[in-house]
Amino acid sequence: MSRPPDSNPDRHDGARHAGHLRGLNLERVLAAVMEQQQPFTRAEIVRVTGLSVPTVGSLTDDLARRGIIRDVGTGPSSGGRRPSFMEFNRRYGFVAGIDIGPTRTRLAVADLRDEVLTRRIVPTVSAGGPADTLGRLAAEVRQMMAETDADTTRLLAVGAAAPGMVDLARGAVILAPNLERWVDVPMRDMLERELGAPVFVDNDVNLAVLGEHWRGAAREHETCVFIFVGTGVGAGILLGGAVHRGHHYMAGEVAEMAMGTEYIGRDFGPRGCFETLAGLEALQARWPRARDRDPATWVGELLLAAENGDGQALEAVRETASFIGMAVANVSTVIDPSMIVLGGAMFDHADVLLREVRRVVRRILPRAPVEIVLSHLGKDAPLTGTLLVAAREARRLVRLRLAERPDKRPRRRPTRATAGRSRPAGSR
Repeated sequence: MSRPPDSNPDRHDGARHAGHLRGLNLERVLAAVMEQQQPFTRAEIVRVTGLSVPTVGSLTDDLARRGIIRDVGTGPSSGGRRPSFMEFNRRYGFVAGIDIGPTRTRLAVADLRDEVLTRRIVPTVSAGGPADTLGRLAAEVRQMMAETDADTTRLLAVGAAAPGMVDLARGAVILAPNLERWVDVPMRDMLERELGAPVFVDNDVNLAVLGEHWRGAAREHETCVFIFVGTGVGAGILLGGAVHRGHHYMAGEVAEMAMGTEYIGRDFGPRGCFETLAGLEALQARWPRARDRDPATWVGELLLAAENGDGQALEAVRETASFIGMAVANVSTVIDPSMIVLGGAMFDHADVLLREVRRVVRRILPRAPVEIVLSHLGKDAPLTGTLLVAAREARRLVRLRLAERPDKRPRRRPTRATAGRSRPAGSR
């Protein structure tokens, strides 16, 4: 009598072990491939991974069948067989970033090498409500991809920044005070329905500190703070290389800080104490020439006038810097970061304001100075952060796809653009 097919568990355990080992080796080769900035040979992957020649040969063949790597031809011979070169297919997939601001939204599409293919700034139209706003932005992303010949079905992940409190678990914007009717908005779900790709949503300043840590002023600073001062005020906190959000997702809501006992119990409106005293509206009120003008124009004029010794402008800058310096010092005593990065509309090329803030902090904390610098990324800091988190998610998804059969195509969620579209004849 023949044995039942499952009567030898050791055989199945061995098969599972072999499959698991192959999956680990495949991920190892993929990681090595993605790190190569130039075309490479199989021999170079052997050296980097420490795997055997047959194993690397088999696995790179697998990656080539999946379209993750591609042949780019042979190189010159060094006396033997001409080496065959390959490269990582950076257009195997794409990521997008969306940074929604109170008045303008920044968008970008990048490949899997983190190279930005296109970027765009559009007005933030919030009067129609969150669904209308997000629908417009999703349409912009699709158009940007089409203009760069990026297949929309290969959009692997999207990072999205919101100017308010975000429930990270639900991907929902709890409150964005500077956007109309943005209360408990399921932003992640809305964008995923529109774009058919996983979406990561976070507060814009949290993403800004990630952006500065990745490609800006805070590189190699694992514990740092990004303080944003513009129409709104907020802070992103990085502890040990990870964003600290707090129990109620309110970590970094420095706009709500009371700056003195005389402000306790006073109604500051929806923007909070520190923001009321140090935000753009407060600075505008201190300089009459800024009245009823676009901050993009008058802020630069004010800072230049202060730099040139204009008494009224200098007084406005110093009064505002006093409140910002107090906030920086308070944050420093609680977090003890190695660096604080200042960004936002108020700190766009604002050397005179930076000097005044540093002066105030030194007076408050003479024995524990913290490095205070301007953002290197400027207004693109949150957008850079969105591309970082999207790239991380995209690479995770690529690794997951390695567990699938090479001929098994991943299922995608229907989008507004593809819903109801019939399949082509002969498709499975």
